Order: sequence, then structure tokens, then C-alpha cells
Amino acid sequence: MLEKLKKITSGRERLLKNFGALGFLQVSNYLFPLITLPYIVRVLGPEKYGLINFAAAFTGYLVTISDYGFNLSATKEISINRDNKSNISIIFSSVIFTKIFLGLLTMLFLILTVHLFSVFARYQVLYYITFGIVIGNILFPQWFFQGIEDMKYITIINFIIRLLATVSIFVFIKVQNDFLILAAINSLAQILVGIVGLLLIVKKFSVKLNYPGFEKIKGQLKKGAYLFKSTIAINVSTNSNIFILGLLTNEQVVGYYSAADKIRIAAQNLLNPISQTIYPHVNYLIQGSKEKFLRFNRKLLKLQGFFAFFISFVVFLLAQPIGSVLFGAEFIESVDVLKILVWLPFLISISNVYGVQTMLPLNFERQFFNIVAFGMVINLILLFILIPDYRGNGAAVSLLISEIVVTISMVVFCKIKGISFL
Repeated sequence: MLEKLKKITSGRERLLKNFGALGFLQVSNYLFPLITLPYIVRVLGPEKYGLINFAAAFTGYLVTISDYGFNLSATKEISINRDNKSNISIIFSSVIFTKIFLGLLTMLFLILTVHLFSVFARYQVLYYITFGIVIGNILFPQWFFQGIEDMKYITIINFIIRLLATVSIFVFIKVQNDFLILAAINSLAQILVGIVGLLLIVKKFSVKLNYPGFEKIKGQLKKGAYLFKSTIAINVSTNSNIFILGLLTNEQVVGYYSAADKIRIAAQNLLNPISQTIYPHVNYLIQGSKEKFLRFNRKLLKLQGFFAFFISFVVFLLAQPIGSVLFGAEFIESVDVLKILVWLPFLISISNVYGVQTMLPLNFERQFFNIVAFGMVINLILLFILIPDYRGNGAAVSLLISEIVVTISMVVFCKIKGISFL
């Protein structure tokens, strides 16, 4: 009985520590950009700010390909094998080398794109610089730290590097044409975090990085296939709004939409530490008891749903003053976009519990993909219908409707399978 109590206490302590570290990590990832946002939008203006975000949206596709859903699949593998150092080294090596292989493919795709299409060729230097984010993402093994539920070291390092990057923005970004310097600062920060993260794993956790062989790489590609397709569907939905908005309108409209979306992302990522902390925990929990797993997720839905609704409601009420303070008069169109996008954190908090925290641990990867792919298709269709007449507002409504469909579909699927948290 005493031993069982110790295990429960230890598990809760690990969960709370990991939540605290992930929360701090999200603060450094999204608070610093919020600090620089009012300065950047005023210095660069809507056009150059839109251009930076259009390039980031395109790079987001490449990041998704190189990630291959490992933030979910590899986190799950590491979590299950956390007590076996030999297995952890094999998983770590196979994931890193798989990501490098995928990264080379995305680099080839980038080179072809900027040379074949005039819309990219005009600012090809910007796209090459922004590709540094892909490199940094390949190197940064956040999935490993989440899997072993030990985020404190990488969180501190990430905070220091993001702080230096923030200071650099205020020092070096002075005029509109400094947008290339801004892209370089963002890329270098991501690459530095990735390099330090890799070194920390090898030194601190005694994990060996060896070439695993083609079969192991092939195995990782096969195991993560459904999660990769699901991640592609999710990221195509979110990145395509800015990307298609840029293709159908202009960089200024992209600037208005991107400014509002930054606030939505910041609000949404207040919830990310909960989701990222819980995911390895529920995968570990379900190995012992399905009933405990479901009971835990039932509590999670109440807590996360209430917190998310509160955030969405407050930002909706304060959209006008937030827009005035952060964006200035030149970005007045961003306020209406923000009022639409701000309900996404609430919807995603619900779909996260039913989808990521329930369907994936129960091995419903295929059904999870089908639902998010359906949402992606709806979003893409609506984008081409709504953007020509409603511009940024149309893109925001499209994303909101697709997320409503995804959330309802996941709730209904779980209900059919006899899983109800309400």
C-alpha cells in the first residue's frame, strides 16, 4: 500500500514539474514574440510584416514534413520505453536520422520552388534564410524531453536564447528593409536551441547517437505514417490560411490577418503546456488501467475546457484595446479578424481531449486522421469561396467552421465508441 502511494505521489510530482517547465517554455516561445510584436508591426508595416509571415507559412509546410508527427509518435515511444536506456538510444537515433533525411527532401523542394515560381523567386533570399527554422526544428528534440517528462534543462536554455533573440530584434531592426535580419534572428535562435538540446541529451542523459540503418528509418516512417498524415492535415489547415490569403490578395492583407493570428496563437498556447504534459502521461497511464485513463481525461476536459473558454471570452471582449495597443491604427482591420479567431482556443481545447489525449492513446490513429483531413478539406474549400469577397475575415471564418466540424466529429466518434466525458 505504501509503495503504491509513493508511485502515485511520484507520478503527480513529475506531472506538475513537467507542466511547470512546459509552461515556462511556452512563455519564452510566445511571450517574447508578443513583446516585440508592437515594435515589429510598426517598423516593418503591413506589407513587409505580411511578407515575413507568408514566408513563415510556406516554411511551416516544410517543418511539418520534417517533423513527420514525431512530436506525438516519438513522444509516445520514449514515454513507454523511458526505463530502458538501450531502447531510448535506438528510438532517439532513428528519429533524428529520419528527420535529417526528410529535411534534405524539403531543402530540395525549397530550391525547386524558389527557382520555378516567380512569386517566390522575387524574395528567394528570404526563403533560404527562413529555412533555418526547419533545420532548428530537426535538431530540437522536444519530443524526447516530453517523453521522459523532464523539461527543466532545455526550458532554461530555450529561455536564455529567446531572450537574446528578443534583445537583438530591438537592436538590429530599425527600418522596413531589415525584414531579412528579422528572419535571420528567428532562424539562428531556433538552430541554437536545437544544437544545445542535442548536446544536452547526449551528455546529460547518456543517450548514444548512432546511425541506426535504413530499416530503422523505414520503421519510423511506417510507425508514424498516420500521425504524419494527421499532422499534415492540421498544419495545412492553419498554414494555408495565410498562404492562400497571400496568393489571392496581397501582402498587406496577410499582414492584417497575421497580426491577429499572433494573438490567437498566444492565447491558444497558454493551453499547450497542459496538452504537452498530459500526452506522455496518459500514454503511460493507459498501460496500467483504462479506467484511470478515462477518469483522468474526464477531469482534464472540465479543467481545460473551462480555462480555454475563459481565455477566448476575455480576449474577445478586449479585442479592440488589444488591437489598438499592440498593432496601432494602421492595423485596424486586424481587430475584426481577431474577434473571429479568438474562439479557436476553446474549440481546440475540446478536440484535444477527445482527439490527441483519447483517440491516439487508444490507437484510433486512422480515425483521427480521417476527421482532421475532413476538416482540412472543408477549410480549403471555404478559403477559395470566402477570401475573394471577405479577405482576412473570410479566412478566419473558414478556419473557425472547419474546427467546429472537427471538434463535433471527435465528440461523436468517441460517443459511438462508448466514451463520453460529459
